[in-house]
Amino acid sequence: MSDGNRNVLDPVNNPRQPFGLPAGTVRGFLSLLICVFFWMVLLWPSDAVAKPLLGHFFMLAMVLMAFASSPAAHAGIRDQSFTPWLMRILFVGGSVVVVAYTLVKDPAQFSQRLTPDVNEFRDWWGTFLAVTAGGFAFGLFIRFAFGRDNPIFLTLRAWLSVVAMVMLALELALFVAFTSSDTKPEPFMRYWQAFEITAVAAYFGTRS
Repeated sequence: MSDGNRNVLDPVNNPRQPFGLPAGTVRGFLSLLICVFFWMVLLWPSDAVAKPLLGHFFMLAMVLMAFASSPAAHAGIRDQSFTPWLMRILFVGGSVVVVAYTLVKDPAQFSQRLTPDVNEFRDWWGTFLAVTAGGFAFGLFIRFAFGRDNPIFLTLRAWLSVVAMVMLALELALFVAFTSSDTKPEPFMRYWQAFEITAVAAYFGTRS
């Protein structure tokens, strides 16, 4: 690689990128999965009671923080792959379209559906804040302890991304099933989300 291109990221041959994907692809996919929860809530039939769980707001906050900071940009690295930008376009564009549509259709419903449950906030905000901070700190710690290029660290980070993506995908299915059901296993979903937030936060911590 010539000196003029030394800061251009090779997304395929760079071992620091999970699964050889372009930098930012995994974070973009996680962001899309998280955002889909809110799209589903806003687009759910109006005669059904649909609300995002409190844990979704904590995960969305991590997504917004990840989008606000770019480690590659800070390091002077230019990623020439289109995939991460496609993820950003889908995340931002899809959100703008869904929000605009629901605001025009029913502004009152938009506000009601995006208001967290008061009881859930009172009982679980501390737990979710703790697991968010703890997961993120764990990701930072293993990155610091092993180093960015250590094979053990790269393996742990890849597994964290797999666990986070699988749990988010499974929760989409659970969300659909339980929203359509008369009985909702709320305690189970709270503990599920606590583990889910930990995995997502840990992965974002390794990528910070």
